[in-house]
Amino acid sequence: MDFTFTEEQQAAAEAARGVLADVAPDGVPSPALTRGAVADHFDRTLWARLADADLLSLLLHEESGGAGLDAVALCLVLRESAKVLARVPLLETSAAAAAVQAYGGSELKSALLARAGRGEVVLTVAAHGRTGHDAAELAVTARQDEEGTARSDGAGSGGDWVLDGVQTAVPWAYDADHILVPARTGDDRSILALVPRGHAGTALAEQISTTGERLGELRLESARISARDVITADGAWEWLRGLLAIGTCALALGLGERVLRMTGDYTSERKQFGHPIASFQAVAVQAADRYIDLRAMEVTLWQAAWRIASGAQGALPASGDIAVAKIWASEGVRRIVQTAQHLHGGFGADVDYPLHRYHAWAKHLELSLGPAAAHEEALGDLLAAHPLG
Repeated sequence: MDFTFTEEQQAAAEAARGVLADVAPDGVPSPALTRGAVADHFDRTLWARLADADLLSLLLHEESGGAGLDAVALCLVLRESAKVLARVPLLETSAAAAAVQAYGGSELKSALLARAGRGEVVLTVAAHGRTGHDAAELAVTARQDEEGTARSDGAGSGGDWVLDGVQTAVPWAYDADHILVPARTGDDRSILALVPRGHAGTALAEQISTTGERLGELRLESARISARDVITADGAWEWLRGLLAIGTCALALGLGERVLRMTGDYTSERKQFGHPIASFQAVAVQAADRYIDLRAMEVTLWQAAWRIASGAQGALPASGDIAVAKIWASEGVRRIVQTAQHLHGGFGADVDYPLHRYHAWAKHLELSLGPAAAHEEALGDLLAAHPLG
C-alpha cells in the first residue's frame, strides 16, 4: 500500500484548483435566503470549464477521449470541488460513466462515453432507494421479455426490460439526460438501467435537499428500457455503489478541510480580553479534536479509494474499507461544522458569511452517507463472516 499520489493524480488536482479558483462560496445560492429550490439548474458555466480542462473524463480510457486515471484521481478532484461548494454533478456523471465503461456493452459505450467526457451528456445515479434507508436495488423491480437473454459482455440483449418502482432523492434529476437506476430481477440479480429523462413510464416529483438544490423522486411504472441500455454484469452495482460512497467521502473531506481553515482564520483574528480566542485552551482543544477527525477521514478515504482503484485483496472485502471511510466521513463532517458554528458564535449564522452554506452542504453529505451506526453494523457483519487471523 502506497498513499503517495502519482504525478498524473497530482496534476488532476492542480487542474481542478485552477478551474475552481474563481468560484466564490459566498456567491453559491443559499437555502437560508431562498424558498424552495435555490436554482433551476446546476452551474453550467463551471461545467463547461471542467469539460475544457478534461476533468469530466478522468476515468475514461483514451479511446473515449479520457485520461485513463483511477478513483483516487477522481477523489482528489472532488475534494477540491467541495472546498468551494461547486454546484455540478461531477461525482454522479463520472461514476455512472465509469460503470458503463467497466460493465456496459460496446454499443452503449460508443453512444455515451465520449459525449459524457466532453460534458455534452449529463448522468446521474438513483442510489438512495425508496426511502433513503433501504437498499437502492430493492426499490425497483425489473423483468425482461421472454425472448431476452444476457450477453457475455454484460449488456442485455433481446427484449426490453420493464421497470417498476420508486427511487428517492435522485441528485440533479431535473438536469441529467440519463439516470442510471439499479433494479432487482425476479431471480435476485441486480442490474443497472440507463433511463432517459422524460422517458415514457417515468415521472419526477420535486424534492429539496438541505443545500436547497433540487432532487427528484423518480417513479417508474412499466417503463420499458432497451436491452442495449441495461447492464446485467455481475458486480456492476456493487462497484458503482462503492465508487459513489468514496466520492461522497471525498466531498466531505474537502468541505471539512475548508471549514476548519475558516475556523482557524476566524479564531486567530477574533479577540476577547485582548487576546485571539485561538490562544484559549478550550478553543484550541476543540480545534485539535476536529483536526484529528480530518486526518482520520483522510486516511480511511485513501484506503478505500486505493482498494477500489487497485482491486487489491485484503483481510476484508473492499466494502469493509468503504464502511470505515463512511463512518468517519459522516460523523466527522458533522462534528467539524458543529464545532465551527460554535467557535464562530453568532457570526457563523450570518447569511453574509459563507459558513451557513457549508453547514447545509455538510448535513446533505451526512444524510447521503447514512448513519455511522448502520455502517458499523455492516462492518461487524463483515468481521463475523471473515474472521481475522
